[in-house]
Amino acid sequence: MNNFSGSLSPDLLRLESLRTLDLSANHLSGTIPDGFFGQCRSIRDISLAKNSISGKIPPNVGSCSTLVSLNLSSNQLSGSLPSEIWSLNALRSLDLSDNSLVGEIPLGISRMFNLRMISLRGNRLTGQLPNDTGNCMLLKSLDVGENQLSGDLPYSMRNLSTCTYLSLSSNSFSGELPAWIGQMNGLETLDLSGNKFSGGFPSSLSNLQLLKVLKLSDNGFSGGMPDSLAACRSLLDVDLSRNTLTGNLPSWVFESGFTQILLSGNKFSGPIAIPPVTDSAIQVLDLSGNAFSGKFPSEVSNLRSLEFLNLSFDSLSGLIPASVGELKSLQVLDVSGNRLSGSIPLEVGLAASLREMRLEKNSLTGEIPIQIGSCSSLAYLDLSQNNLTGPIPETLANLTNLQVADFSRNQLSGTIPKQLADLPHLLSFNISHNQLSGDLPAGSFFNKIPPSSVTDNPGLCGSVVNLSCPGVLPKPIVLNPNSSSGDSSSNPVLSPSNLGHKKIILSISALIAIGAAAVIALGVITITVLNLRVRASTSNSAAGLALSDGYLSHSPATDANSGKLVMFAGGDPEFSAGAHAVLNKDCELGRGGFGAVYKTVLRDGRSVAIKKLTVSSLVKSQDDFEKEVNRLGKVQHPNLVALEGYYWTPSLQLLIYEFVPGGSLYNHLHECSASDTLSWQERFDIILGIAKSLAHLHHLKIIHYNIKSSNVLLDGSGEAKVGDYGLAKLLPMLDRYVLSSKIQSALGYMAPEFACRTVKITEKCDVYGFGVLVLEILTGKRPVEYMEDDVVLLCDMVREALEEGRVEECMDGRLCGKFPPEETIPVVKLGLICTSQVPSNRPDMAEVVNILELIRCPQDGRQEEFC
Repeated sequence: MNNFSGSLSPDLLRLESLRTLDLSANHLSGTIPDGFFGQCRSIRDISLAKNSISGKIPPNVGSCSTLVSLNLSSNQLSGSLPSEIWSLNALRSLDLSDNSLVGEIPLGISRMFNLRMISLRGNRLTGQLPNDTGNCMLLKSLDVGENQLSGDLPYSMRNLSTCTYLSLSSNSFSGELPAWIGQMNGLETLDLSGNKFSGGFPSSLSNLQLLKVLKLSDNGFSGGMPDSLAACRSLLDVDLSRNTLTGNLPSWVFESGFTQILLSGNKFSGPIAIPPVTDSAIQVLDLSGNAFSGKFPSEVSNLRSLEFLNLSFDSLSGLIPASVGELKSLQVLDVSGNRLSGSIPLEVGLAASLREMRLEKNSLTGEIPIQIGSCSSLAYLDLSQNNLTGPIPETLANLTNLQVADFSRNQLSGTIPKQLADLPHLLSFNISHNQLSGDLPAGSFFNKIPPSSVTDNPGLCGSVVNLSCPGVLPKPIVLNPNSSSGDSSSNPVLSPSNLGHKKIILSISALIAIGAAAVIALGVITITVLNLRVRASTSNSAAGLALSDGYLSHSPATDANSGKLVMFAGGDPEFSAGAHAVLNKDCELGRGGFGAVYKTVLRDGRSVAIKKLTVSSLVKSQDDFEKEVNRLGKVQHPNLVALEGYYWTPSLQLLIYEFVPGGSLYNHLHECSASDTLSWQERFDIILGIAKSLAHLHHLKIIHYNIKSSNVLLDGSGEAKVGDYGLAKLLPMLDRYVLSSKIQSALGYMAPEFACRTVKITEKCDVYGFGVLVLEILTGKRPVEYMEDDVVLLCDMVREALEEGRVEECMDGRLCGKFPPEETIPVVKLGLICTSQVPSNRPDMAEVVNILELIRCPQDGRQEEFC
């Protein structure tokens, strides 16, 4: 596991005391020198696996008489298998898998009386298994899968009574499964899948009392479900898929200790009769592609451990039973392509673990139940080709993990909920061939939705269907500016009295605002295409990671296999729960514009938060990444979430932060009960803490770019801590369209200069977002509220209330009037000044801190100026 390259030296084995030679997982190439094995002296173990070695295996391999283990797997070896290899009498383990060896397996394997394991998987070997294969009496593992072997199994194999693993998968073996297979009573895994076996199953299978895994799929076996399997007391995993089995499904299948039963693609028929078992261990049940009939069994709730249920493309009829909601562990439900009728049961919302639900191609009626919105893990939902009516429920917006939704070819009506635009991972949304009307939601996905996904909905309008929508044009989301009629060169905040006396006038036309919003929309659409590529690339990279406990090494060394993990404070950074906890969905705290955040625990017992960046393909080089992260790691402030370390590979970057236990400010403002609401004192302290953190960042020439309530965390004492600061610098170019579409996920916080290329992006953008956040904290309302036919900006609403003298009506009702007007009104005015349309009219954050401290602690009567 290094980066050695070049070819093998013929003199490597001349070392007299050498016992083990392991050069596996390098970049070695070329052929094995003819004299390589001729130099053997006392060598016992040789591994050249996982390199790029080519050519033939030299015949003199048989001269290594002391060799106990030989591993040449995962190379590019070709040619035939030399018969001299059977001269290695001391050999116990031989692995030649995943090469390009051809020809027949030579006779003589019986001479290897010490052989325990042989793997020839993944080559191009032809012919039959040698007749003397079974004379290796001590053989425990035999794997010749994924070759081109054929013929019957040699009779001698009945002697392999100590063999625990036998895989002949993906070949062309034929004939019936011999009765002598029962004499191999030491088998734990038997894999004969992907061959041409035929006939029934011998009753001798019942002798395999140690058998745990049986894979006989993709053959031509016939007859019924073999009753002999009921006697296999250790059997867990049964795969008989894609044969020609017939008859009914016996009840003992559900009463055994099986955890996985795969019977798809056969000709089973009759009802699915599930007995009233209470201790079934079945986790995976696939009966799809058969001829099962009758009702969807309500007794399915007896299978308490069920995680995967596939009954698709059978002939089931009747209702979907409400009992499916009792399957708390169910992750996949597929009953598509049946004859089911009636409505979708409301109880389906109780299946909280459900990730995939496929009910398409049935005759379901009624409305889509709003309870589906409670399936928080749902990523794939297909209700297409039914007779469903009514609207698409707004509760689908709660499915934050939803990636694919298909409601096509139903009779759905009404408008499409605007809240669906907030779904962060949506990749496909098909509503074609329905009776829906109105405009599509405004959002990154719906701006690029394919026309084929919305076709044949006569009432739909908008640019996607090339039909203008009637009615009142909604107000622009970003630009609804205020400006001063006086000299804009003077800063109105420098004179605190201006907070009370300067009248705010709307001076920029709606036409300019709409034009600016259109520019943003164009940028959003452009960058969304890039983000899709980024997401796909990141998903593929993450999917390929081996999340073992050694995945995150505390070694500072960097290589392609282990990556580089650095903790700024030093110490032992290993995670007590293993590295899998870093990417474990059960440990996920939330998702933001830069990526998902997970909680894990260090070896010393201290909790940390891990941010897995989703902009991997846009991240700078390792040097630039580490330079910027090290800079952020030096930023220390009581009101900032401390960056404690990072992990780097070219395809994955993790940032390690201190764990803040109190949750986000967004949750406290918008998702907590009235009894847990923040008091005025707590809100003021939070505002002051955020202001101090931003002032500190600006002093260090760091722009946050992403100020919003979900990026403010509260610690155990209620102290505000701002996170996600400075991450925009990790991108290769500071593009305002990237920022506006990817990072600034809530448009209500976005400074208007993002819409104009000629205006410089400065710290005043943070000041604008801070001002919006102040108003959000005071009112308890979101920055943008989407009404039925209008969009309400929080800044506009508060400004209008201030001008009409009813600011107190805007305050969060959960405060129940318990706030001092002498403090609240000046803070409201400060928030409005911070959201000034003209950047130069906004104060610096250091000035904001001074003003807030004056409001809290007035001196010499100066607070009167704010009133």
